[in-house]
Amino acid sequence: MLRIILAAALVIALSFSAMAEAKSIVIVYSRADENYGVGNITVGNTMKLAQIIAEKTGAELFEVKPAKEYPADYDSCIDVAKKEQNANARPAILEDKDISEYDTIYFGYPIWWGDIPMCMYTFVEAHDWNGKTVIPFCTHEGSGPGRTFRTLKATMKGADVKNVTAVRGSTAQNDRSASERAISGMLK
Repeated sequence: MLRIILAAALVIALSFSAMAEAKSIVIVYSRADENYGVGNITVGNTMKLAQIIAEKTGAELFEVKPAKEYPADYDSCIDVAKKEQNANARPAILEDKDISEYDTIYFGYPIWWGDIPMCMYTFVEAHDWNGKTVIPFCTHEGSGPGRTFRTLKATMKGADVKNVTAVRGSTAQNDRSASERAISGMLK
């Protein structure tokens, strides 16, 4: 009987040890300045969700920043972003993050014409996603997640990509309790 108790205690201890060693990170691209539906903002819509996820999970937060910032004016920004998308560009980013030590990656982005911003492809294509659990989340103003679930599954080879949680940018920006409910559903 004592052996059974000791074996059970060892299994429990190893389970807690594995959970303690599991690491998670929130990787996000978010744009402040003038945004559709919310006007001029200082914290981007997607970043608001990323901050909630980091608070709720204790995950580290890493922001992907393009080397050349998008214009602050909404119309100018979408012109640049659309040109990048049409050219299938991979804009340089300011800083990279080694993701090898993370098991779970919360991956956040705004929806731009049904896709992730091109600077996020720069990040994605620079990394080995094999064995990672990826939990995508996005902000939009009516389009939902677009084709990003299929895109991420195809691009993040070897990752277990979960369904995309999509939240309207205006909700993320102006309704924290609704945003928290959406994130809580994602974290189940």
